[in-house]
Amino acid sequence: GGVVIGNDCEIGANTTIDRGALEDTVLEDDVRLDNQIQIGHNVHIGAHTAMAGCSAAAGSARIGKRCLIGGGAGILGHLELCDGVVITAMTLVTHSIKTPGEYSSGTPLMDNRSWRKNAARFRQLDRIARRLASDAKDHE
Repeated sequence: GGVVIGNDCEIGANTTIDRGALEDTVLEDDVRLDNQIQIGHNVHIGAHTAMAGCSAAAGSARIGKRCLIGGGAGILGHLELCDGVVITAMTLVTHSIKTPGEYSSGTPLMDNRSWRKNAARFRQLDRIARRLASDAKDHE
């Protein structure tokens, strides 16, 4: 495989685009890559998509058309982002996105001990909120 770069693309300083291992790595027309970005092998980036500095897309990821990827964001390999997705800065994309919209992840800086406790509780928040709402209804 090789690298196919469409018309009117911009590639910033120290950006690395790995050639395809099985198929080509593809940047469609009007793709904007800021400085210090890593594009893995076999990645396909749709037309009119922009990626901010220090972001990365791992091997075989597919990014749709008209997407915006914020600075420091990471997209795991073999995932698909549909057209019209916005990924905010420092977000780690761990699963495919099939619905256009804005997506975020990450937590503010805190000491590691607090972060570990909060990370363990984070997955329980929806269940806790539903239980609290149910309890509040029962006491009306």
